[in-house]
Amino acid sequence: MSEPANGHDADARRARPGRIQANRPGERGYAGVGLTYGRLPLALDPSGLVGADIAVLGAPFDEGVSYRTGTRFGPRAIRLAEDTGFPAERPSMELGIDPFLTLDMVDYGDIDVEPSKLDVSHARLHAALAEIYDAGAVSVVLGGDHSLSSPTLHALADRWGADGYSVVHFDTHADTGELDYEAPHGLPFRKAVVDGHLNGNNIVQVGLRGTWPFPADFQWMREAGFRWHTMGDIVERGIGPVVREAIAHARERAPRTYLTVDIDSLDPAYAPGTGTPEPGGLTSRELLWAVRTVASELDLCAMDIVEVSPPYDAAGITALAGHRVVLETLSGIALRRSGQPARREAP
Repeated sequence: MSEPANGHDADARRARPGRIQANRPGERGYAGVGLTYGRLPLALDPSGLVGADIAVLGAPFDEGVSYRTGTRFGPRAIRLAEDTGFPAERPSMELGIDPFLTLDMVDYGDIDVEPSKLDVSHARLHAALAEIYDAGAVSVVLGGDHSLSSPTLHALADRWGADGYSVVHFDTHADTGELDYEAPHGLPFRKAVVDGHLNGNNIVQVGLRGTWPFPADFQWMREAGFRWHTMGDIVERGIGPVVREAIAHARERAPRTYLTVDIDSLDPAYAPGTGTPEPGGLTSRELLWAVRTVASELDLCAMDIVEVSPPYDAAGITALAGHRVVLETLSGIALRRSGQPARREAP
């Protein structure tokens, strides 16, 4: 198992004892990390990002939703969903690698959200992401509603240009609503194209189903160059061929990729705790395989998990699924960076 180039810094971080971490002064009651993701070391300013491969960041806001609120509690629930103690040891049975031992990772806490001022929260998320990218790290954002993709796409364009990255997007909804749509979580990908932050030819969406977007929205998507795969396509062809095709397209379009996962891409049987549930979605098994495969085959520059809403989450299974989506993504990143081939047996 290969060690990161900055192994000494990583060893020092991992040697710190596990503890409930202090947060930034004045954070909202629903913000602040409490226990960090996987009990990672907490970084509270850009100096803590030096040498990091991955920076986990919370975006606890839900002013952008169209139906049920509660995703402001998502980052904390995801972090707490699966605490296995410290030091973290999480070898992937499928990939034969432990991301906590091969990647230098920190938890960058939560952005300082401003209740009822989504534009302010977006601006602060954009600024925090810029700090992460300036440090050469990959951002892993815990949402929060999917409007967080707007500042993410903006930050990525600032760093690499609108044509310098591709997007693989797992979701029930395309989030390409008209720009005057009252709920910002339903329009970030159209907004990014209109604002010049995303080349529409560079995005592929997986898992669309239900009754929205409407035909006019799909026509706009065709004209903008979007590609998508509905659940009907997945049922007919299988999750494997669809994801492989998405990977091939993303790789062809740009040297780096933003992976964004709306938890409502899962069927409500697996993720009841979300704002706009839609029957007929992916199983947890399918989604975990998909993100693990995407992360191990594409060079991710950013990732997020959005729309986990704890108030509607029976037995915490949605937060658990969100936590594991992040873990499988980290395992895929670790494998790709190690240069090792995947293996099936446990290490």
